[in-house]
Amino acid sequence: MKVLDIYGLVIPMSKIKKDLTIEELPGVGAATAEKLREVGFDTMLSLAVASPGQITDSCGVSESIARKIIVAARDKAGIDFESGMQLLKKRENVLKITTGSKAFDAMLGGGIESGAVTEVFGAYGSGKTSIAHQLAVNAQLPIAEGGADGAVVWIDSEGTLRPEYIKKIAEAKGLDSEKLLNNFKGVRAFNSDHQMLLAEKVEDLIKEGLPVRLLVIDSMTSHFRSEYIGRGQLSERQQKLNKHVHILLKLASQYNIAVYITNQVMSKPDTFFGDPTEAIGGHVLHHASTYRIYLRRGKKGTRVGKLVDAPALPESEVVFRITEAGIEDAG
Repeated sequence: MKVLDIYGLVIPMSKIKKDLTIEELPGVGAATAEKLREVGFDTMLSLAVASPGQITDSCGVSESIARKIIVAARDKAGIDFESGMQLLKKRENVLKITTGSKAFDAMLGGGIESGAVTEVFGAYGSGKTSIAHQLAVNAQLPIAEGGADGAVVWIDSEGTLRPEYIKKIAEAKGLDSEKLLNNFKGVRAFNSDHQMLLAEKVEDLIKEGLPVRLLVIDSMTSHFRSEYIGRGQLSERQQKLNKHVHILLKLASQYNIAVYITNQVMSKPDTFFGDPTEAIGGHVLHHASTYRIYLRRGKKGTRVGKLVDAPALPESEVVFRITEAGIEDAG
């Protein structure tokens, strides 16, 4: 197994654990090492990208010792700048998971991308969760068939997860639905703190050997929206949401996972021209998401997906259908 940091080093996990142990870092004894491992700092890479405050809070060392630990970890992990050609080569690790619609895949440059966070927002019934169910099947397909050949984890904050729909989509594709469902992990999040904790526990599943390639959070903002009400709590909500999304970004990058999050919307009453619909989460969530897709209902039972933001793709729209067999092209 490898740590697939698309923009950093690709480090074999076995080497990190066997050849480089955190006990050999300055200021880290057996007791400190145990405390660090308990909170997930069990590799050189995890320590190298940590902040002094995180290490201080985790094991009670002083900030100066925490900085020495981080500097030493960065040195041993070999983190450094790389050439454009080296980075381009590492982009070959990126996987593209098909949505089931060729037109939708083309709009995204091949599908839902690993190593990235894809935010899909829209009104109730626009298709956000239906696409997630389709991806839960497709992510388990072989890479040659538009899959990621891995397991799926789903954090459900709204009670919308339907394993029977996953079963129906799999059977429509002629796949072994029982095998797919056994390679799927779902859990209900009952509040924002629980949701954040579950996201952090995904790394534990990976370290236990589960080859996670897709993480779904449906929806990302539901609990935050209901728990933090009014402008007086807006700052606290945004800080907490910012921490949550950066955990997801770290998971995506470090383990080459496709993170698919759905988001609720609200109407802006001061909008007089155009679509007044706006995604929840503000700039914190919008800037952190690698890809942003807006869904809405179309004509004759279709859905319309609009690529609002992407690193190297133009803004564009696609029309697709949601059927009992999953996501399909409209034409």
